[in-house]
Amino acid sequence: MNKILIIIFLTICSYSSFGQTINGIPIKDLDVQYLQILGTSKLMSSKLTITIDIGQKTKFFSNNTDETLLKDEKGEGLIFNSMIDALNFLSANGYEFVTAYVLTVGNQNVYHYLMKKNK
Repeated sequence: MNKILIIIFLTICSYSSFGQTINGIPIKDLDVQYLQILGTSKLMSSKLTITIDIGQKTKFFSNNTDETLLKDEKGEGLIFNSMIDALNFLSANGYEFVTAYVLTVGNQNVYHYLMKKNK
C-alpha cells in the first residue's frame, strides 16, 4: 500500500511541476536568462497575484494580464501567500534571486523581484 501511495505522490508532483506556464510555455522551458516577478496584493486579501515579466509583448491599452500571469495546469492563475512563496516556487524551478524593490502605485505596493536562470 505504501508503495502505491509513493508512486501516486511522485506522479502528482511530476505532473504539477510541468503544469505551471507563462503564456502557454512551461516555466522550466522559458528561453530567457532573466525574469522579473511582480507581486500585487489582492483586494481584501493577504494573498498576492503574481505576474512574470520575461520581456514578452503585451497589448498596450489592455489591462489583461493573461500573457504575464503564472498559471497552473488547469489554466487558472496561481495565487501565492507571499513574495517568499513565489520566490521559493521559482527557485525550485531553476531560478535564483538577484535583487528586489518595492514601488507604491496609488495605495498599493507592487513588489519586484529580479531572478536569474541557473545554468
